[in-house]
Amino acid sequence: MSNVKITAPQAADQSSFFGNLRHKLPKDTGIFVVMVGIALIFEIAGWYVRDQSFLMNTNRLVLIILQVAIIGIIAVGVTQVIITTGIDLSSGSVIALTAVVAASLAQTSDSLSPMYPSLVNLPAVIPIVAGIGVGLLCGVMNGVLITKTGIPPFIATLGMMVSARGLAQYYTQGNPISFLSDGFTSIGQGAMPVIIFLVVAFLFHIALKHTRYGKYVYAIGGNMTSAKVSGINVNKYLIIVYTIAGALSGLAGVVLAARVSSGQSSMGMAYELDAIAAAVIGGSSLMGGVGRITGTLIGAVILGLIKSGFTFVGVDAYVQDIIKGIIIVAAVSIDMHRNRKKR
Repeated sequence: MSNVKITAPQAADQSSFFGNLRHKLPKDTGIFVVMVGIALIFEIAGWYVRDQSFLMNTNRLVLIILQVAIIGIIAVGVTQVIITTGIDLSSGSVIALTAVVAASLAQTSDSLSPMYPSLVNLPAVIPIVAGIGVGLLCGVMNGVLITKTGIPPFIATLGMMVSARGLAQYYTQGNPISFLSDGFTSIGQGAMPVIIFLVVAFLFHIALKHTRYGKYVYAIGGNMTSAKVSGINVNKYLIIVYTIAGALSGLAGVVLAARVSSGQSSMGMAYELDAIAAAVIGGSSLMGGVGRITGTLIGAVILGLIKSGFTFVGVDAYVQDIIKGIIIVAAVSIDMHRNRKKR
């Protein structure tokens, strides 16, 4: 029986075939496969540990999707910041501030102690716009601080993180704001948070991929000096990026307050870390110039699966945080290694 030998040209053809196949696949195929693998692992673990399905529980899947929606809205803005080599640590605190402002303007006359007795029963659009507006203002302040003073994004947004949380606590004096109107809470009920998230993700996916704004954002992240030399108003677009991130945090805060029918200064705690993790796991590079909204969406789903999966199999909440931290460090390490190889 003769042995079949593969000649050098044949081997080259096979290598070329698999290389072309890899390039033809969608860029997020790898992270999508990881997501499916994680879901299957928890499905197997569920039958082994709990003798029940992880994926076939409708209530659990709905909860995962709702959690992903809030984090995902923030992560869409954070992704754009990361593409420019920036970082936004203020998202979670901005959520708290916008949530309490929106809730205070959404109270009904049934409230025992409304914050503004003369401003009850307002149309839902007023607290929604007010909440998003507060987030937008926080984003503008971040962008201006970074571009006009030269303060590193880490420090500027860290200051906003502390200040926004303090403002939320001062505004409410530590008390929850409840008795919100049905018109306002409707945007947080049912599938509305998911619909809002998907619409936001779609719009900014198009913006990054097919508009001048997106080209400039990637150019700034790829090489800021070259972007300036080529005539791009870098400071202007950085302010726009941080403004968008702040407005989306405001939107997330409004949706969260509507979902739980309350505004509290403790809302959004550590959400900024989950948003950053979703972006990095989804392929965004902390070195800048690389990132996709589709990848961030998948990254957010992965975080939701991990959190719900570990709770399902009985892993302690503190251990979950440890594992989440390891995952974030691993994702950043892979990103750094990939960038070194490119250089």
